[in-house]
Amino acid sequence: MGHVPTRLLAAGLAAAVVLAVLATAAAAAQGGRAPAAPVPAVPALTRVPSPHPMPEGAITPLPEPKAPAAKQKAKAPPPTSTTTTIAPLPPPPPLPPPPAIPRGKGMWVWEPARTEGGNVPALVARAKAVGLTHLYVRTGSTWDGFQNGPYLDLIVPAAHAAGLKVYGWDFPKLASAPDDVGRAMTALNHVAPGGHKLDGFAADIETATEGTQFTAPAAAAYGAALRQAAGPSTLLVAVVPNPTPQMLQKYSYDAVVPAFDVVAPMVYWLNREPGTDTANAMKYLARYGKPLMPIGQAYDGGPEGGRPGVPPPAELLRFMEVAKQYGAAGVSFWSWQHANLPAWDAIRNGPSFLLAPG
Repeated sequence: MGHVPTRLLAAGLAAAVVLAVLATAAAAAQGGRAPAAPVPAVPALTRVPSPHPMPEGAITPLPEPKAPAAKQKAKAPPPTSTTTTIAPLPPPPPLPPPPAIPRGKGMWVWEPARTEGGNVPALVARAKAVGLTHLYVRTGSTWDGFQNGPYLDLIVPAAHAAGLKVYGWDFPKLASAPDDVGRAMTALNHVAPGGHKLDGFAADIETATEGTQFTAPAAAAYGAALRQAAGPSTLLVAVVPNPTPQMLQKYSYDAVVPAFDVVAPMVYWLNREPGTDTANAMKYLARYGKPLMPIGQAYDGGPEGGRPGVPPPAELLRFMEVAKQYGAAGVSFWSWQHANLPAWDAIRNGPSFLLAPG
């Protein structure tokens, strides 16, 4: 029984220790204060004015912010050259030369046998004596085909030797452009002895009254096909009717003229005044901007309603003078076999159409 107080004392001591430990833990959970301890008062913040001036060293100045350095743009690498070297193109071929336009006076040969009796030397001698520069020689028609090949073999070399030009002429029906053009090319391609060829070609493009099948489309097609076949350097002469008011009603000069280099109107004045007819024809055809070479009347116009007989020299001279006045490149006459001696004299005595030297 004597050990009971001791055991009670020990138990009480142990309980006190446990309570102390628990109190300490509770205080720690309350931020170090005892649950019943009062919260200390915190004085309110008050703005205190700073002394003026501020004592030196009381403020440490902030450094000025530095501007950010400019960003350097990355340099793009130089472009890779993609240039392709191209060899220069060869120069274009030179343009073909334009045809030579005849000047001076000419004469038309229809039937060689009736032209100085077919004597070529006599023809060349007369041509030179009256001052001719060129001849038109019949080479065919739609009705007769290609003609006078043997005569071309004689006249072309002889004329060239005398300084005369020779142009073939043909009468197309205009029913078939390929046929008419083929015949023209036969004449242009004909080679006479010595390599001589015609100097150009004249197409006698007549109205339906003369037996053709003239229409504007047919005439245009013939001219275009002839130019295509002959090429740009071959002289082509359009022989057209006198553009009288009556003729303008039925003949399309607009369809005929474009493919040709020269326009040769048949100014047969018959019973009219030659100067007036010539002036009217020259003025009308000037609109096409082509050299004009009117053909004068050196035949008897009586059967066609004109004055009987070959026109007198005064009329032939008047024709030539007015043609020159209106800028004709030359004149010619229909035809060799019809002209009489007074006509030949007038042709010789008429004005010159040759260009002045230089």
